[in-house]
Amino acid sequence: MYDAIVVGARCAGSPTAMLLARKGYRVLLVDKSTFPSDIMSTHYIHLPGVARLSRWGLYDKVMATGCPPLKSITLHFGDLVLQPPPPTLPADLPLNPIAPRRTALDNILVEGAVEAGAELRDGFSVQELIFDGDRVTGIRGRSNGDTFEESAKIVIGADGMHSRVAKSVNAPEYNTRETLSFAYYTYWTNVENTGAHIYMFEDLQRGMLIFPTNDGKTCIAAGGTIDQFHDFRSDIEGNYLQLVDRIPGLRAQIDRGEREKFIGTADQPNFFRRPYGDGWALVGDAGYHRDFFTGLGITEAFRDAEYLSEAIDAGFAGREPLHDALAEYERKRNDIAEPLYEVTLQMASGETIDPEAFIRFGAAMARMVPEELPVS
Repeated sequence: MYDAIVVGARCAGSPTAMLLARKGYRVLLVDKSTFPSDIMSTHYIHLPGVARLSRWGLYDKVMATGCPPLKSITLHFGDLVLQPPPPTLPADLPLNPIAPRRTALDNILVEGAVEAGAELRDGFSVQELIFDGDRVTGIRGRSNGDTFEESAKIVIGADGMHSRVAKSVNAPEYNTRETLSFAYYTYWTNVENTGAHIYMFEDLQRGMLIFPTNDGKTCIAAGGTIDQFHDFRSDIEGNYLQLVDRIPGLRAQIDRGEREKFIGTADQPNFFRRPYGDGWALVGDAGYHRDFFTGLGITEAFRDAEYLSEAIDAGFAGREPLHDALAEYERKRNDIAEPLYEVTLQMASGETIDPEAFIRFGAAMARMVPEELPVS
């Protein structure tokens, strides 16, 4: 029997498996994908997330992939141009936000889990959970045409917003909001690196996000409020270029470059789920999902991987009842996530953004800066 089985090996699952393995637990990490592989993403890692990569000993590996640091973040709201101050980090962490390609980042996270001692089975599709009464005791899945069953003290769903684990245990949802926005993005060559930029065109209820990433490419995303999704999708390239043309000098740059295919979605539900129960837990987007607008997904996945691994260790080591430790994990998650969630929904809904929203957002971000963590 494993101590923990983690279902999903990306930004929430691999760090959770790594941190539990570093504490000496026997961990099985499974994912239906193989690695390296890509996935739809906001890419962005805020400073609290970058600080965790550094504390975990993975930051230098990410930077070695050629991921450029984002030395400035500029917000453009009509004539208003802002560069919000970043949260303060410990003096020994002179870091910048980053926005790596997921082919690079996720592979490093998976390797970190394996190096810590977790057993990886990628290309493994979980078909169902195994129960003993109401208690989850393991998983049943398929790999290379064969069926496997594995048991564990706890099964952790890190398998995204449409989590099979969450659905199997009927994890209760709360503070839910419908999808508020949509987005399409692609990668371009030959775009000058001037940091990250967010443009909001309030007359159109649409905007653009621009940031440099791996391989000398720049990710340029366009989106808007959900009521415009079908119109935008009817002519993705034409509508995208209409927004490009509103940013001085950008069209000339992309006309000299090449782009990859467009990737897009209007599937952005907003919810919290109770992230624990008898023999199971949820982490990352499986337990809490918010609109892409503020690019919080990876950063909050790292935070919650840390909180959950600490809670499981407290329960397994007997420092407190596991149920109580997991309840504290939910409380800590929500205490920081709720103000970020509310600001994100305000921005995604197309409401006029008041400066106080950025102050609240920055204060919540500052609280996400990790405590001192040993580097393994």
